[in-house]
Amino acid sequence: MKFAKSNLLPAIIAVMALTTFQACKTKKAGMGANPYGTVKEEPAPQQAETPAPEPKKVEQPAEPVKEVPDFNFRNIQFEFNSVVLKTVSYPILDKAATEMKKDPNVKFIINGHSSSEGSVEHNMSLSRDRANSVKTYLVNAGVSESRLATKGFGESKPIAKNDTEEARAINRRVEIELAP
Repeated sequence: MKFAKSNLLPAIIAVMALTTFQACKTKKAGMGANPYGTVKEEPAPQQAETPAPEPKKVEQPAEPVKEVPDFNFRNIQFEFNSVVLKTVSYPILDKAATEMKKDPNVKFIINGHSSSEGSVEHNMSLSRDRANSVKTYLVNAGVSESRLATKGFGESKPIAKNDTEEARAINRRVEIELAP
C-alpha cells in the first residue's frame, strides 16, 4: 500500500494537470467555447435600422400678416339737394375709415358729385360740400385730416343718365380714390 500511495499520488496529480491544461487550451482556442470543446457561433444581434433623427425645427415667431387694405369706396349716397348722408352710406364710411387706418402713409382724394338738377354753380358747391361732409366723417372716425383732400365735380361726371329719379339718385354721390 505504501507503494500504491507513493505512485498513485503523483499519477493523480499528473492526470489532473493534463486535464486542466487541456481545458485551458480549449477555452483559449475557441474563445467562447462551450464545456464540450465545440465552438458555437451566435448570429450577430440584429439592429433595427433607426431613421436618423429629424433636426428639431426651431419655431420662429410668425411675421405679422400685413392686411392689404381694400380701397374700393364707392356708392356713398346723399339726400336730394343736401349734404346729409343717406343711412346706407354709414357702413361704407365706417369700412373706409377702418381700411384707411391700415396704411397711414396712403393719401386719398374725396370726389363729390351731384345730379343735373339745379344750376351748374349750385351743383358744384353742393358736390364740394358733400366731399367735405365725408371728410369730416372720416376725420371723426380717426383718419388723419392731412391724408384727405377734397374735390367737387358738380354734375360733370355722371355714372347714370339724369333722365329718371333713380339715375339722378345714383349721381348724388361721393367716391374716394387713392391720391396720385
